Amino acid sequence: MKRSGRAYSTMTAFVPHYATDRLVFHDPDPTDAPPLYVHVVDAAVVCGPGGRVLHEAPPDGCGDASIPLGSLDGRQVFALGCEAVPEGFRAVPLRDLFGLVDDETLGIAGRAVQCMEFDRTHRYCGRCGTETRMKEDEIARVCPSCGLVVYPVLSPAVIVRVVRGDRILLARSPGFPRGRYSVIAGFVEPGETLEHAVQREVAEETGISVANLRYFGSQPWPFPHSLMIGFTADYAGGEVRPDGVEVEEAAWFTADSLPDLPGRASISRALIDDWLEEQ
Repeated sequence: MKRSGRAYSTMTAFVPHYATDRLVFHDPDPTDAPPLYVHVVDAAVVCGPGGRVLHEAPPDGCGDASIPLGSLDGRQVFALGCEAVPEGFRAVPLRDLFGLVDDETLGIAGRAVQCMEFDRTHRYCGRCGTETRMKEDEIARVCPSCGLVVYPVLSPAVIVRVVRGDRILLARSPGFPRGRYSVIAGFVEPGETLEHAVQREVAEETGISVANLRYFGSQPWPFPHSLMIGFTADYAGGEVRPDGVEVEEAAWFTADSLPDLPGRASISRALIDDWLEEQ
């Protein structure tokens, strides 16, 4: 089944960053207008004068192997890899683009970086070792020897806000900046549902159980290729005991005693801000 962007879906109250809204992934009838390009170098976005991300022509130093991302207002958009940053341009890490460009451009840039990284890391067949080639009708690479077809990697991860009365559970990972806390998150494992993943991650990392799971929203998280699926839940039992590996500290916080929180680009912050609005 062809996968489409949010241009085909209804909007929800939660509007995620790094997600496209107007980009049509598989446009059956794009216009004849000149295409647009997103240039990528080492997982960073090549920006032109004024921070421009969508370019009307490839600069010198970029290859000619482009990946179709979709169409924006009828104009086809392509990702294009560069060996080095062209003169007069600068490479901006994807995280640093947040707040510098509009959300639609940010989402297109995230899609471009993910697709180019997939293309760069799947040049050889994982089954027989033969050099792969681009598939012509979709974003994929195919092995000309054994026929294996591989698609862009997408790693689903759950993220959950747990509440106990007027308190929210926040945890600190060893990799966080000093003093930073967030809600619980973790990758979905083979053979489990999203709901099971929520319950397992909370139990493994903090020692408590949860109930009344409710879907909150989802967000592409191209660092490098996650899809965050957000939930809210209520405390059901147990004492908070950090596992000491994924979580080094965890505690219940009230609205007037919150620690340093994640940036506003992430669904983790959206989950916390949504709770704050209810207090």
